[in-house]
This record gives sequence, structure tokens and C-alpha cells, in this order.
Amino acid sequence: MKKFTYMDLAALLILLLPVTHLALIYSSLPAVVPMHYGIDGKVDSYGNKSELILTQGILIGAGAMVYLLLKFLPAIDPKKQVKFGEETFGKIGLAIILFMSALSIGIVYATVHQGFAIDKLILPLFGLFFAFMGNLMNSIKPNYFAGIRTPWTLESEDNWRSTHRIVGRLWFIGGIILTIATLLLPAKLATIFVMCGLAVLALIPVVYSYIYFKNHQTNQN
Repeated sequence: MKKFTYMDLAALLILLLPVTHLALIYSSLPAVVPMHYGIDGKVDSYGNKSELILTQGILIGAGAMVYLLLKFLPAIDPKKQVKFGEETFGKIGLAIILFMSALSIGIVYATVHQGFAIDKLILPLFGLFFAFMGNLMNSIKPNYFAGIRTPWTLESEDNWRSTHRIVGRLWFIGGIILTIATLLLPAKLATIFVMCGLAVLALIPVVYSYIYFKNHQTNQN
């Protein structure tokens, strides 16, 4: 049985922040509120304010589920490697909860303050999250649940270590670039830049791990 730790307490308090925020202002919200924003950062869909509760529940629920999965990974990891990096997985879980909670608060805040440029909050969050993950990549031990899980990294610990070391640096730098760019660019251009940037950052690990596999396969033959 896992003990309730200070990190668990921090995660719980962070999860309660958006819930408390919405509860405090819910009665003052208009019946119809913005529910979706277009690529230009402007509202393109409205709905009943009760839908905010569902949206928030999905975000907070997803964050909590990922946190709990990462917390109990050592018990279900077939490779039994996660136990050597429990602190790292705890940090990742806490970062995901922070991301989801900030996203939830940002959506509600933009609903109340309709002149608020929500893209200047949400888009930089993606960049900061990738930068944070990049900083932790080199600490993630081989496992089937978190990290760069390609067929080639899962088959070779050397491939796993090399891929995570290189990708960690690239994600950290790329995340910082994305964050700065989203703060400086107009909403539409920033959204396109982030979508393209995230696609590239997601593709790099796959390509690198495959190239590493092919190079070392050739050397072994």
C-alpha cells in the first residue's frame, strides 16, 4: 500500500484550485458562456455555463488518473525498472496536474473576462510543459508506460538512453522557443507555430530511435 506523501498532498491541493475557483464564481457567471475558441483566439461557440463543470471535470479527472497511474507504476511494471525512478515519475505526474489545472483555470478566467487573450495563456503552457519534460527525459528509466516508447527504444536500453538524452535537450530548447514565440506572435500564427512545433518535437524521437537502431544493427552485422 502506497503511503500518502507530501507530493500527493501538493497534487491534491493543485487539483482543488480550479474546482474552488469555479465554485466561487459560478453563481455570478451568465447563463450562456464561451465554450470554444478558434485558431485566431476568438470565441466561435457558446454553451450553458453548466458545461464548464463537465469540461473542468474532464481536465481534472484526466490529470488525476495520469498522476495515480504514474504513482502506482512500480506495482504493474513488468520490467521492474520504474522503482529506480519513482521521484522522476512523481514530478511528471505533478507537472501534468499543474498543466491541467492551469488550463482549467485559464478557460474559466477567459469566460469571465472575455477580453482576455486566452491564447497567451494556453499556448505557452504547451511550450513550458515540453521544456519541463525535456529537463526530465534523461532521468526516465526504460519502461512500458512513460517516456519515448518506440519499438526500438523498448528493445534496447542503449537506444532508450541515447534517445532520451538527445530528445531531452531538443525538447527543452524547443519548449523554450515555443513559449517565447507564442507570447510574441499573433494568435493565429502562434497557434499554427505551436501545432507544427509540437508535431516536429513528437516526430524527432521516433526518427532518432529508428536511425540509432539501423546504425547499430549495421555495426553489429
